[in-house]
Amino acid sequence: MVNTKVDLCGLQLDNPVIPASGTFGYGYEFAELYDINILGSFSFKGTTREPRFGNPTPRIADCTAGLINSVGLQNPGVEKVISEELPKLKKVFHKSVIANVSGFSVEDYAYSCEKLDKEEQVGILEVNVSCPNVHHGGMSFGTVPQAAAEVTRAVKAVTTKPVFIKLTPNVTDIVSIAKACEEAGADGISLINTMLGMRIDLKTGKPIVANKKGGFSGAAIFPVAVRMVYEVYEAVNIPVIGVGGVQSAENVIEMMMAGATAVEVGAANLVNPFACKEIVENLPAVMEKYNIKDLKDIIGGAH
Repeated sequence: MVNTKVDLCGLQLDNPVIPASGTFGYGYEFAELYDINILGSFSFKGTTREPRFGNPTPRIADCTAGLINSVGLQNPGVEKVISEELPKLKKVFHKSVIANVSGFSVEDYAYSCEKLDKEEQVGILEVNVSCPNVHHGGMSFGTVPQAAAEVTRAVKAVTTKPVFIKLTPNVTDIVSIAKACEEAGADGISLINTMLGMRIDLKTGKPIVANKKGGFSGAAIFPVAVRMVYEVYEAVNIPVIGVGGVQSAENVIEMMMAGATAVEVGAANLVNPFACKEIVENLPAVMEKYNIKDLKDIIGGAH
């Protein structure tokens, strides 16, 4: 028998497989297809202080081994998430969930995190610092160590549950940003978020996505994610959730060897709604193939 259990900041997961925010909604649509309680946890749709309609359409563009999306954080706002979405979610998912939070100012982040921190089913807060900072010309909070640290401190001041900061890969030095978050009190790091990409329609000569650019995700970015997880694991003493291009149980093990304690699966859910189910089911056999008895033993094993 193999042991797939992992400990994520005190949250005991049956396995390290977590659907990534924005690719799994609030869970109940997937619960119509299979028992989502087989998952370690899941990160629900990115939540902002106010409701957001999102970006204009078209929002999606295909590309080799991935896709580009520019959904624009469409969500009903934190109050509605708490009053409407979480009660529905609780009926189909009986484990702790990860609350993904976005914001356009430090105050936004603190407000939403303080609210979600009080919810019983929320086990971890995942703070997405890839959002444009409206007070600083739209530059992402996650591209500057000081800004990422400022968000981290503000959120930690009003919460009691573990806080993971989700970092953007669209930077020169992700290690300095991860270290700044750790020094500001982060309990963990999630990485990577989507890379920045673009497609052009040859017939019209115009960008396919209405917003011109969007988040590039899918299998093509997996090697970048593995590299960044590897670098950050070496630099910090807090756990890492690895995200980016994960498609298989083999990818999960590779990400964990790079340093991830748990692994999020994103774009694969949009292509195959059973992707996470298949990864969870395949994991024990792949562990046996590589003579891995306990997943906890391989975290950071490539170092």
